[in-house]
Amino acid sequence: QVQLVESGGGLVQAGGSLRLSCAPSGSIFRLAAMAWYRQAPGKQRELVASITSIGRTNYSGSMKGRFTISRDIAKNTVYLQMNSLKPEDTAVYYCAASRMDIAIIRGFDYWGQGTQVTVSS
Repeated sequence: QVQLVESGGGLVQAGGSLRLSCAPSGSIFRLAAMAWYRQAPGKQRELVASITSIGRTNYSGSMKGRFTISRDIAKNTVYLQMNSLKPEDTAVYYCAASRMDIAIIRGFDYWGQGTQVTVSS
């Protein structure tokens, strides 16, 4: 069972920045597609950004230009740099990963427990 562990969440003022990190809790095989999702209170989970094994990225519209997804292949780690944060970005942010890039279309196999991001106005 692959366990992903997120870190870097917290409380920040509007306009501020946070950097989230996610990595497996132990040594495992090389992960391919990785992504960040978020779920705000009373709303469905939504994709924030994804990245393939060759670094191809995709962003949801409202996050494009403010958020940047990146990864360290050797460390099986994915990052989410969030700038110009808004109160509406408040949510639990989840990391997701899979052995194959096709997961971006078919869905991810492994999920983290989530990290809370709260943006105050």
